[in-house]
Amino acid sequence: MGDATDDMRDGDPVAPAPKLPVPDDVAEAIRTLIRWTGEDPTREGLLDTPQRVARAWKEYTQGYGEDPARHLARVFEEVGGYDEIVLLRDIPFQSHCEHHMAPITGKAHIAYLPRDHVVGISKLARVLHGYARRLQVQERLTAQVADCIWNGLKPRGVAVVIEATHGCMTARGVRTPGVTMTTSRMMGVFRDDERSRKEVLALIGRG
Repeated sequence: MGDATDDMRDGDPVAPAPKLPVPDDVAEAIRTLIRWTGEDPTREGLLDTPQRVARAWKEYTQGYGEDPARHLARVFEEVGGYDEIVLLRDIPFQSHCEHHMAPITGKAHIAYLPRDHVVGISKLARVLHGYARRLQVQERLTAQVADCIWNGLKPRGVAVVIEATHGCMTARGVRTPGVTMTTSRMMGVFRDDERSRKEVLALIGRG
C-alpha cells in the first residue's frame, strides 16, 4: 500500500538508494568547464557541483538505457469493438538538444487508430519519455515516437504532434523567448486520407 508506513522501519525512514558513483574523469571535465566560465571549482559552493551535475545528466539521459518499444508489448483485445481514434493530449516532457545540450520543454499529442487491439494509455507517455530522455532534435523525437507506435501496435494510423520551446534559442543566440516549435508525423490513414487527418488534428486542437 502507498501509506507512510511503507517508508518506515522501526520508526526510522528507509535509507535512500546509494548515489551513483561518478568517474573521476567525468567530475574533472565538469571542473574544467567551471574554470572555463571564470569560476573557481574549489569554492565551497561548487565543491560538490561536479558530482551533482554528472548525476543529473545521467538522469536527463536515462532513455539510452531502455527500449521504448517494450512498453507496447502488452496489448488488450477486449475493447468492445472500439475502432475509433485513441488520443493522449498534452503530455509534458523535457529533453535536451544535441547541439547545445540546452533544455527542450514542451508537450506532445499522440494518437492512433487501432486495428484490433489497444495499449494502456500510460504506455504512450512512456514511449515519449524513453526517446525524450536522450540528446535530441525535435524532428527526430517526433519521428521516433511515431515509428515506435506504428511498428509496435500495427495500427491503421498514427499521429504525433509535438510543441516545444528550445533553450538554445530562448536563453542564448537569438535570445527570443515565447517561441514554440511544432513538428508532426502522420502515418497510415492519417497521412493518406485527408478526412482522417483533419479529424485527428481537430481532436488535438490543431485543426
